[in-house]
Amino acid sequence: MLVEDFLEQSTQATPDKIAVVCGDQRSTYKDLDQLCNQVAHALIAAGVGRGDRVAVLLPNSIEAVISIFGTLKADGVFVAINPSTKIDKLRYILNDCRITGILTYGSRVKEIADHCAELAHLKLIVSCDPAESCEEQLLKFGKQLLCFDSPVIKQSPKTPPIRRSIDIDLAALIYTSGSTGRPKGVMLTHLNIVSASTSITTYLENTPDDVILNVLPLSFDYGLYQVLMSFKIGGKIILEQSFGYPIQTIRRIIQHNVTGFPLVPTMAAMILQMDLSKFRFPHLRYITNTAASLPVDHIKRLRKAFPGASIYSMYGLTECKRVSYLPPAQLNVRPTSVGKGMPNEEVYIVDDRGSRVAPGVVGELVVRGSNVMKGYWELPGETERMLRPGPLPGDRVLYTGDLFRSDEEGYLYFVGRKDDIIKTKGEKVSPREVEDAIYSLDGVIDVAVIGVPDPVLGEAIKAIVSVGPDATITERDILRRCRERLEDFMIPKSVQFQSALPKTDSGKISKHLVRMERASQL
Repeated sequence: MLVEDFLEQSTQATPDKIAVVCGDQRSTYKDLDQLCNQVAHALIAAGVGRGDRVAVLLPNSIEAVISIFGTLKADGVFVAINPSTKIDKLRYILNDCRITGILTYGSRVKEIADHCAELAHLKLIVSCDPAESCEEQLLKFGKQLLCFDSPVIKQSPKTPPIRRSIDIDLAALIYTSGSTGRPKGVMLTHLNIVSASTSITTYLENTPDDVILNVLPLSFDYGLYQVLMSFKIGGKIILEQSFGYPIQTIRRIIQHNVTGFPLVPTMAAMILQMDLSKFRFPHLRYITNTAASLPVDHIKRLRKAFPGASIYSMYGLTECKRVSYLPPAQLNVRPTSVGKGMPNEEVYIVDDRGSRVAPGVVGELVVRGSNVMKGYWELPGETERMLRPGPLPGDRVLYTGDLFRSDEEGYLYFVGRKDDIIKTKGEKVSPREVEDAIYSLDGVIDVAVIGVPDPVLGEAIKAIVSVGPDATITERDILRRCRERLEDFMIPKSVQFQSALPKTDSGKISKHLVRMERASQL
């Protein structure tokens, strides 16, 4: 099975059923499938070949869904990118995986066109809405511009192209922040995605009657999989562009008879600040959480606010999508656990020598299964660090880099991370990217960015900054610069100035000593 089979099989089963709702837009499975076929034919005609990477730089929308499945039907590899990504980072990603095509919105076409001389592999830009005319500029560098409503797409066949991909071929690249600050492309095959989707929909007991509300960005694998899994089961997906207005989300749950609601701890904290006593949710069957563990108090309050919904505490990472889930019946027994490994997967905990540890002993979590990524895009060293020999000959297993312990019954408990990556608002943030933005200000000498516990964000980003004696930099200056260069979720919540930062003997800033200093100040 390939990922596009999710859409095609649901189209065959229920062609006239509404598949996606986004604002005032509705699309049936049949209409969506035909549009995806037309986009696929247009991509192929423009030179997109088997295994070529195609960027989807769009907010949550029906056009984003069409772009993803159109790319897959063209035997391409989709690369979902946060639409707020700044041009420097975007250019790096596009060149790193040698993007052939980009599907985006009109307001970004001119910006990309202005940098197209630096995008040697780019052949095609597809605008999903009216774009500023820059065909001449693009043609100068051998690039083509199309629009969703252009004759090239509208007159393309509505039948699927000939399929050449097999399940071990790449289906997606999802970029995640690396330990060096450079984004890494997680290579996911069709088999990876199909396997993970099958396991998750199995334990969630999804059916075609499910209506899933997704406010999470499709560039975030948790948000992306809501669409993929909904199509797999032949359900309905309600797409919202953001979680900016919690009351609107609550109303959407009621308006659309939503049965499944995925959230992250930040969303839970905001929802729980509202008075939900006047609302009723008779159709809501389950709530899922991942990215970070929910506080026990939040779990209790969610169960009270949504009494008819089962709550699934889960743990996962982009490199294998999902690892574990806690059956809702276990919430009262072990509320701090993230459960056991999901179906068709093996998980265990090892020490620094790779030997399995006993219950109660902290070690690194290891994941084995067909959901485990193929590796990092053209980063063999990073791949070897994460994918290591497993228990059977020729086996490769994923070392997560996260510390866990288990109880006597095998339930898992997250302890902490082995690296400095900050998890905030359900996103992973590389401190290096934030530090680089702050270092760009004249007068900054040293910067250390760390994550600090936060009841709403999970972790809040804190910047500790040392400046020169004549510098007049303020916290406002630092935050302004970060807003100019970084996505919203990467902006520090607080800035602390101090005369010097602690360093190691080799002269490097010691994050460990920075955290110890902060702890001593509390």
